[in-house]
Amino acid sequence: MIMIPDLIGYLAATLTTASFLPQAIKTFKTRDTESLSLGMYSMFTLGVLLWLIYGIYLLNIAIIVANAITFLLAAAILGFKIHNLLRK
Repeated sequence: MIMIPDLIGYLAATLTTASFLPQAIKTFKTRDTESLSLGMYSMFTLGVLLWLIYGIYLLNIAIIVANAITFLLAAAILGFKIHNLLRK
């Protein structure tokens, strides 16, 4: 049986990961990263990676799954941003 704190964790993980999808989809479709901050996406991606490591350490599935998905999306966007900067 899922406890209330677990349910809150899964709901929070779902919402925060899903909220990142529109930006990721737009970036994948357009490849446009001009308006995105390299500093912000670098720090965000590193922060998500650290949350993933933390979740693995705690063996918390909600933290692991949400941050694994978000890390992959953020790293892809960061990769597009760096690629676009190097092409200039």
